[in-house]
Amino acid sequence: MRVFTMGDLHLPFGRQKPMDIFGGWENYTERIEKNWNSVVGEDDCVVIPGDISWAMSIEEALPDFEFISRRLRGRKIISKGNHDYWWTTMAKMNAYLAANGFDSLSFLHNNCVFAEGLALCGTRSWLFDAGQPHDEKVMSRECGRLRASLEAAGDTEKAVFLHYPPVYPQADAGEVVALLREYGVKRCFYGHLHGGAIPLAYQGEFFGVDCRLISADYLKFCPIKIR
Repeated sequence: MRVFTMGDLHLPFGRQKPMDIFGGWENYTERIEKNWNSVVGEDDCVVIPGDISWAMSIEEALPDFEFISRRLRGRKIISKGNHDYWWTTMAKMNAYLAANGFDSLSFLHNNCVFAEGLALCGTRSWLFDAGQPHDEKVMSRECGRLRASLEAAGDTEKAVFLHYPPVYPQADAGEVVALLREYGVKRCFYGHLHGGAIPLAYQGEFFGVDCRLISADYLKFCPIKIR
């Protein structure tokens, strides 16, 4: 088994909101399928850190889940992004996977997943520079989820997957970075940034944590191998 990652699929099959209108996203679902299956094997694992589908409910997301489950190889581990409005409780989502036979899919949420001697941890995270009381509450909750995920990993080597960046060139999410350092995390992968925002991505080591952007358009719609 090998471990890959790629975020921000933005699948439009459940709700017709294709990304093709944006530069660089032409024929992106075909490119995702072709590139993914050219590098990922059936026994491999792929973490998808958020913005999976444009659907507004999990029922509406069915065609998108069918695409991920039936047409993309490997075991897929999904976490939440800011556009995943279909996201609901873990109990409902796990029941949904079971009812539809999506055996190759699972969720990363208040937990961790073990693969090839690596603990795959993560959460959505949040905007750390918004500065409103509501944003502080959401960030606190997200940090609690990240801590729960890291705790579940025990002493196993950890890789963290976030949707929002933990670091920008001139700022950082201090609470998130502190957790990464507290738990000895050496690698953090994040998405969310597209197009003109990609040059703003912080790529490299930050206080001992190697941070890497893995949004689909940045990766040319091809998952990257991390283990």
